[in-house]
Amino acid sequence: MNIACIGAHPDDVDLAMGGTVIRLLSRGHSVLIYDLSNGEPTPFGSIECRKRESETAARIMGVSRKTLELENRYILDTIEARKMLAGEFRSFQPDVLFTHYPYDAHPDHTSSCSLVEASKFYSKLTKSDISGDPFFPKKVFYYFPNHIHLNLTPDFCVDVSNEMSKKVEALNAYESQFIKKGNGAMIEEIRTINAYFGIRIGKKYAEPFFSRESLDVDLIKELF
Repeated sequence: MNIACIGAHPDDVDLAMGGTVIRLLSRGHSVLIYDLSNGEPTPFGSIECRKRESETAARIMGVSRKTLELENRYILDTIEARKMLAGEFRSFQPDVLFTHYPYDAHPDHTSSCSLVEASKFYSKLTKSDISGDPFFPKKVFYYFPNHIHLNLTPDFCVDVSNEMSKKVEALNAYESQFIKKGNGAMIEEIRTINAYFGIRIGKKYAEPFFSRESLDVDLIKELF
């Protein structure tokens, strides 16, 4: 299957579902990470270093990633952004999408979720000026928000016990965000979150996911 994982910024997908990305790849799926922005400006980064860090993290996970150059801090669900992302979906033809949870403290994250949902619909439109042939992804799943501590019950969790060390290695590649500015606690927080959801399914580590629609057990089995 083709799997598209969409985040507002470099490191969003890695933080929320890096272990799942690694597991999906090990199952033979084709996975592509879309970073909607290059993540800049930030207090301690630069365009060049963020690009280098995200490429290093992708290489550690063994995944492909693409930056779509929307404006960090000002990502909006606009018609033009929908057409652009729908064109990407038509090109890659993902069966399943993963993106931000609909509620989050970061406006870029909530806008990105709306953008992904709208672009999923736009991707199937006929008689449009969107590049490529109409295509409709089967399903969209949402990963856990890390900018707000919501009390959420996931629709399913993915055991990432075997993938956790490589996930942390990938996160450590983001030195400007988590290491140099003394924010290494963020990585430990993610490890704790994954340990909590791991306990809930009887595993060491797990990543939680959510769905607006009822789940097809055959689809979940095919994914994992």
